[in-house]
Amino acid sequence: MTLDIGVLGYRFMGKAHANALARLPMFFPDAPDVNRHVLIGRNETALESAADQLGFSHTATEWADVLSDIDVLYNLGPNHVHVEPSIAALEAGVSVFCEKPLAPTLSAAKRMAEAARESNAIAGIAFNYRYLPAVQYARQRIMSGDLGEIHHVRARYLQDWLVDPDAPWSWRLSEEMAGSGSLGDLGAHSIDLARFLLGDAGQIDRVSGQLRTFVDERPVDTEGEQTRPVTVDDAYSAQVTFASGAMGTFEASRFATGHENDNTIEINGSAGSLRFSLERLNELELLEPGDRGFQTIMITDPDDPYIDHWWPPGHTIGWEHTFVHENYEFLKSVQNNTGYTPSFADGLAVQRVLDAIEESDERGEWIEIG
Repeated sequence: MTLDIGVLGYRFMGKAHANALARLPMFFPDAPDVNRHVLIGRNETALESAADQLGFSHTATEWADVLSDIDVLYNLGPNHVHVEPSIAALEAGVSVFCEKPLAPTLSAAKRMAEAARESNAIAGIAFNYRYLPAVQYARQRIMSGDLGEIHHVRARYLQDWLVDPDAPWSWRLSEEMAGSGSLGDLGAHSIDLARFLLGDAGQIDRVSGQLRTFVDERPVDTEGEQTRPVTVDDAYSAQVTFASGAMGTFEASRFATGHENDNTIEINGSAGSLRFSLERLNELELLEPGDRGFQTIMITDPDDPYIDHWWPPGHTIGWEHTFVHENYEFLKSVQNNTGYTPSFADGLAVQRVLDAIEESDERGEWIEIG
């Protein structure tokens, strides 16, 4: 079985997923055969160049024209482009792998989740950090009860690419196109990680949040003579309560000077604790009963999740490998017609939390998540 793949978007995420598709047959020989059939975008000149670089045999400027030619649509465009192509593909029986957050708004996310429920095709959302071996190992330890009853979750995702007030405007700074700023772009990852690591105990039922925009407009040309308004948050923070009784704090910023891509999570339980940092992605810090402090363990042994597909023990892997792992799992689900997680339902659950944090900021009060 060969799956014909269509990819909407050819920049950052397009390159990440195209790289993953190219690596699959070498490192995951049981993965489905894939044909990088068509690359979809708006700029024909840039599109042709990208298709040649990324290994696609065809290009298209209209996503609707190719749905009958593909088995899977990778929707990797800006957030506002997630909705209509994904719904149309699912209605046509085409499986969809969509970047996060699921949609720019809660109402749009609900439409997408409903389309997934009504379709026989597979729908997945690209929360790639679930597929880090250290995160998979951390979940195993939590699910086995090694940490005991979970009391605290602390997650933060810090970047600094907007500290300079002259940093240029992009679609990520538009509420119409992105939905939100650091909240949806970074906070979605943190919320999903907490949900994944805690399993059934990861349901969030109440939130109190605040959002802040530090620079209200940004240049759109190199001379800085023209500007556009920034209509999303530069930073957010939130307190949450989990249905299990645990407490959580979440934070993200694009103004955290000195943090280029610092995605961390710490979980404290009655019997132990663990913490993970993307900046040291092959490591996990673990505190077990009897330890005097956290012990750092390398997740590079052959029996650690996914490691047997790569290099000899002790050899590390990188950020790009998360995309290989998630593509493998998603495409196997498509091949076998079995459910994939994280699904659009997971994406909707995260979107409900994002929306509640925004509502809490607007109303200045705790918000219950229905």
